Amino acid sequence: MSPVALPRLAAALLLATLAGCAMQPERDDAQWAPTLPPASATPPPADGAIYHDAQDMELFADARAHRAGDVLTIVLVESTQASKKASTSTSKDDKSAFDAPTVLGHTLKVGGKDANIATHGNRSFDGTGSSSQSNQLNGAITVTVAQRLANGSLLVKGEKWLTINQGQELIRIAGIVRPQDIGPDNTIESTRVADAKISYTGRGSLADANTMGWLSRFFLSKWMPF
Repeated sequence: MSPVALPRLAAALLLATLAGCAMQPERDDAQWAPTLPPASATPPPADGAIYHDAQDMELFADARAHRAGDVLTIVLVESTQASKKASTSTSKDDKSAFDAPTVLGHTLKVGGKDANIATHGNRSFDGTGSSSQSNQLNGAITVTVAQRLANGSLLVKGEKWLTINQGQELIRIAGIVRPQDIGPDNTIESTRVADAKISYTGRGSLADANTMGWLSRFFLSKWMPF
């Protein structure tokens, strides 16, 4: 290979790598896909009738979600706050003294002075630590019923993508709800979702700007010896 072709090949590989990094799949986890009701054969409508069974008009049924594929709005009212504080203080003071020994009626001397022995040690430790964390998430997200369990509870899941200017915001939630906890307007608060899994993440230039680099993470990790 000629020396001129090497820079061109390196540039092509670099462009291919950057293009691969820039591509983002529309869905990175299939488990968050919406649950659709099972397809059924639709009979031809009878002309002249006021009510058609194919229209699925439940005139006297509850409008709240109760079967697979139904939609349910979850109102996010998450708010958590935790704090912890610890303080430790210890001290120890030791003093010991020994007179110079007497040998044949004479006190043992060293350098013209009595060879008295005295020790003194003082040790102390003071340690304090505190930690506090506060999180809040408000909003609403409409999900689908993925499965109706044997006891009547509903397994729900869903996600919401928001593309705003220079980035994307992603909200995902999954959990189990009781039909009796669903309000008349087909909504339920997130605090009533059992085994809830809620995630709020972002992608794009703004999220990248707020992400710490790998070298900075190393210097702040437990593996840093200093």
